[in-house]
Amino acid sequence: MDDEPKFLRPDAIIEPLVDGFYAWMHTVSPVQAAMNLALVQVPLLESYLQSPQVHINASRNPALRGGFFVNIEESRSGELRELLASIKRDRADMLEFAAAVAEAEELVRSSATGFDLTPLYPKLPSALSGLVELAYDTSNQPSLRFIEPLAYESNIYTEDRQSVQLSLETGIERPFILSTPRLSSPDVVHLRIPFRHPGLEELFRSRVHGTTLSRLREMLELDDEQAVALSRLLATAPDLSPGRHIEDGARIRYFNHACLLMQTPEAAIITDPWVSADASATDRYTYRDLPDHIDLALITHGHQDHVILETLLALRGRVGTVVVPRSSRGNMADPSLGLYLSHVGLPVVEVDDFSEVEFPGGKVIATPFLGEHCDLDIRAKSTYIVKLGGRTIFVGADSSGIDSGLYRYMRGHVGKVDMAFLGMECAGAPLTWLYQGLFTKPVTKKMSDSRTLSGSNAEQAAGIMTELGAAEAYVYAMGEESWLGHVMATTYNEDSYQLRQSAEFMTWCADHGVKAEHLLNQHEWNW
Repeated sequence: MDDEPKFLRPDAIIEPLVDGFYAWMHTVSPVQAAMNLALVQVPLLESYLQSPQVHINASRNPALRGGFFVNIEESRSGELRELLASIKRDRADMLEFAAAVAEAEELVRSSATGFDLTPLYPKLPSALSGLVELAYDTSNQPSLRFIEPLAYESNIYTEDRQSVQLSLETGIERPFILSTPRLSSPDVVHLRIPFRHPGLEELFRSRVHGTTLSRLREMLELDDEQAVALSRLLATAPDLSPGRHIEDGARIRYFNHACLLMQTPEAAIITDPWVSADASATDRYTYRDLPDHIDLALITHGHQDHVILETLLALRGRVGTVVVPRSSRGNMADPSLGLYLSHVGLPVVEVDDFSEVEFPGGKVIATPFLGEHCDLDIRAKSTYIVKLGGRTIFVGADSSGIDSGLYRYMRGHVGKVDMAFLGMECAGAPLTWLYQGLFTKPVTKKMSDSRTLSGSNAEQAAGIMTELGAAEAYVYAMGEESWLGHVMATTYNEDSYQLRQSAEFMTWCADHGVKAEHLLNQHEWNW
């Protein structure tokens, strides 16, 4: 029976982990991973072990949703104690590196006063040797620049941190990914293999092309118990939607949040891929609805709700190219999306502003992305213009209309836009919610609260539409879908500022003859 054709079930999910924590760019990219391990994850585990019930109670408090509390029962605290001990033992190089960064940044702050930086190099901690450069900008402000490709070759990047958990989607909200590590469970197959492992591509390609259990046993290096557990994720026939391809015209499907699937008979483009595995759900598109091959996956920026590693790993072998914006190279807050995704086994091409990527019957133009990054110097962010099926579509993600003049220039470069997808999460989390692990000097609450992860408000969205000259506007990327809570931790009510701003924008669109809609769950456009 091990040699009979098998197909991965559409409700099978993968959770990529690093030292038990859910993996996202800042916990995989080596420099940022070391900082987050030392300044966020280790203190989080220590806090939980001091007062487990405080964390458990806070995790159950709706007012504290999205807070950094470990949601694991006290009866399993011994497992977290073992996890913490193993991190301190096995990740000593990473913890030493993070301490060295803090020491080096203090050295630069106190000693780099506009004069020659050469005398500072011998004073740098040995853990940074060969991995950093000291530099001034033209205002004589000093900084520490990391040579990121070499960091992947150093002892702070080790694939033995990586593992995956395979299971079936239950429809029950998973614990918040930024705070709660994943422990073993009887209904989960835990494989200690790196994300780039070829066996994972074989497994997820089998949603469409099929494989055999014996081949999976060999490629994933499974023991008998793991093979039995994995067999529960397999079926004897593929479960794919007959409407996943189109025969003529063009189509866009809204999958959720910032995930759009654009199709013609010749090509398929997906943006910020995030796909539900709940195949029993009737209110959304799922893995069953994806085409067998996707030409391009467009990534707008590196936040954990736009680079969903579990979806990207599930698409390995089915995506021709992942298109990512180029980073500034070496900036602590701006790790390379290209390096990150290529090291987990994905085919990547980097783009700059107004780079073009062609696909059969159309092309993608990378366009600038303003705001939403707490005023940090982050360049790895891009909006996109997609020319497909005779239409021009603006994919705006979370970018802000803080300077509408940008969009006037964009229209001059790409022409009039037919459809615009705009993110209006305009009251986002403060600076330290996502970036706390990167700061070696404390940031005041007042400063943090003034710099938020916010997209466009109504006035800014209207400015974008006016300058692009778009005939249709669609509000998306709000994190409202009920199944996104483990990543978004978003709670809205009818008085939420974001929803009131969206409603105000809908009114503006109606007054100006712009077709508009606030998207939720699923939607389809055909022409």
